[in-house]
Amino acid sequence: MKTLPYSYLSFRRRVARASLVQFIASVVNSLEMVLLAFAPVMLGLFACIALPGLLAPTLPWFEALGLLLAQILLVAAPVWLLRQRLHPLDVARWSRALPISSRQQWQAEASVAGLIVGPVALAHAVSCAVWWYQWPDWLRPVAPLSLACAVLSLLLGWALATVLLMRRARPAAPRTGAVVVARAPAHYAAPPRARVPALAYWRQLFWLPCWRGEGVVGIQQTCLFLGALLSMALWLWRPPLMAWMPPAAWGVGTAMLLILLTDRGDKAVAEQIARLRPVVAQWPLSMERLFTSAIVATLLPGAVVMACFAALVLAAGADVPAAAAGTGAVNLASAGAAGAAGVAGHAVGADIGTGMSAGAAGAISHGVSHTVALVWLTCAGVAQLAIVGLRTLTARGRVALVMGAILILTAIGSELWN
Repeated sequence: MKTLPYSYLSFRRRVARASLVQFIASVVNSLEMVLLAFAPVMLGLFACIALPGLLAPTLPWFEALGLLLAQILLVAAPVWLLRQRLHPLDVARWSRALPISSRQQWQAEASVAGLIVGPVALAHAVSCAVWWYQWPDWLRPVAPLSLACAVLSLLLGWALATVLLMRRARPAAPRTGAVVVARAPAHYAAPPRARVPALAYWRQLFWLPCWRGEGVVGIQQTCLFLGALLSMALWLWRPPLMAWMPPAAWGVGTAMLLILLTDRGDKAVAEQIARLRPVVAQWPLSMERLFTSAIVATLLPGAVVMACFAALVLAAGADVPAAAAGTGAVNLASAGAAGAAGVAGHAVGADIGTGMSAGAAGAISHGVSHTVALVWLTCAGVAQLAIVGLRTLTARGRVALVMGAILILTAIGSELWN
């Protein structure tokens, strides 16, 4: 029994390493496409990963605390996202019966979290070295304190990641009075029939599993949907508060989140259908129509985002068509700049009391080409139909389709303002 702590620690590390190897093998194709398309952007983000901690001492205390908190969450985020692979549920249940003390459990969780935090710390070290080599003026008077903040954010992020894994390892305490002995009913009544059986089946077989147990699909899709709407609003409205961020960055975010919203939803539905087919094969029902409807339903969130884009841009008024040209690429020039400026002037001169939506539409119409917006909407719709409709694509082909759609929408969106 004296060797049990070391054996358990080794066992947990081996399970985590094997799961991470499988995860890396499953995303190799995606990483190849991402690096091919966004290698300069990824290098820039890699160099700036430690910037919040380095910049914190130069800001007021409340802004510095916000940056440090964001940095801590950024360090712990990979561990939370990979928690199911770092500590699978069946391993967690099996481990609860072992004679392991709390100290040994904490050591194991900290060691497993270190498998992820270690590479993140290495990236922070490289980022700090880049900024030390650049040696900007704002860093010189606070260099030691900035380095201390960067190290502190790493340590606190590691501690937070360990706590997250520890919560997963320990079973939830039963609620007081939660156990109620149910009496056997005197008679059994058939449940009421749903008015729309297909909708009831879809809710039970596809909607509810996204939110139950270990499923994170519901949270994932909600974050992608809200993120796409927020990025689109910042891209179109360009508020003064976010003037430090180039509008093109929000355009890239909108295109990426919109395509990923449909791609991840379609993948989740396909996995659920694969799990259901052996079960429903024994049912005296034909579920193919329900499966097809579930696949088509994955287009709805993206359609809502596109409808909001159309309502904000196309409802602002008529647009002078921009010249369309290009050799294999969309190159929409600013031929209608004068007409767009007239639309903007009319919007600025409009009465504010006509309503918030009219004012927002007038602000967005400032220099916006509706022709480019129509092309963007058309390409986005075609891309989503291709993602859902092309069911026989290989994994590499699927990633190429997604990355190509993001790049095309980004290129078109860059011409939205003349």
